[in-house]
Amino acid sequence: MGSADIVPGVSGGTIALITGIYAHLVEAISNIKFGFIKPLFKADFKGFWNKLLEEIDFKFFIPLVLGIGIAFLTLAKVVTYCMDNYTALTYAFFLGLIISSAVILFRKLNKVNLKNIIFAIIGAILTYIFVSLNPIAANHSLIVIFISGMIAICAMILPGISGSFLLLLLGQYKYMLNALHNLQIADIVVFVVGALIGILGFSKILNYLLKNYEEVTMAFLIGVMLGSLKVPAVEIVNSVSINFSGLLLCIVVAVIGFALIIVLETRFDYME
Repeated sequence: MGSADIVPGVSGGTIALITGIYAHLVEAISNIKFGFIKPLFKADFKGFWNKLLEEIDFKFFIPLVLGIGIAFLTLAKVVTYCMDNYTALTYAFFLGLIISSAVILFRKLNKVNLKNIIFAIIGAILTYIFVSLNPIAANHSLIVIFISGMIAICAMILPGISGSFLLLLLGQYKYMLNALHNLQIADIVVFVVGALIGILGFSKILNYLLKNYEEVTMAFLIGVMLGSLKVPAVEIVNSVSINFSGLLLCIVVAVIGFALIIVLETRFDYME
């Protein structure tokens, strides 16, 4: 998920779907209600600890957060290098990942009816329009950074839309990369606070939808992923040499990505 979130156009939520932890992730985040803070006012440390363990799934979050953190620290350069030097092949791989995750979601639908098809089409159209937008010119005030954090983090648990791409559209992507590189503490803290508030609020909405309107929500997410295919497709077309061998290599890499995810989904399905 960390590696995917580095790349504009690829969603960490898609990777969560692929590895079978998506429903668990959404529910675990939505269960955090900060009820563990109340016992602290009464100096009830035992009550605080019990409530903390009740609300936060440490067994799930610790390896997940460590994995994302390590990816940011180690794989960011690898992904960036591949995008800069093997752009077409890298995005072809991402293309295969996204198509396979849409197929996996489709297989989870109990039935294909008109309502599901309509919601899938709506998701595809809205996402296609969204990823076609040009980045807006924005300032880098703390309030703008805070709001950007709230919006971008939602993509972490929404397959098909990249948090990095949202930051790019909001005009904050390069600025926040520089902020991380230069350790601009104020900007980083404000962004993280906005992200925490955003993900805690949005996860509750998504968890409600998955529990009460699972079929149409999943259909909509399939559409979101299909609509987001424009991003890697455009990058491939703009980067690959227009010849048979170049296109064939991209197709082979995309098929490898597709097959890899199908295998991963089979292996990790027990984690749902």
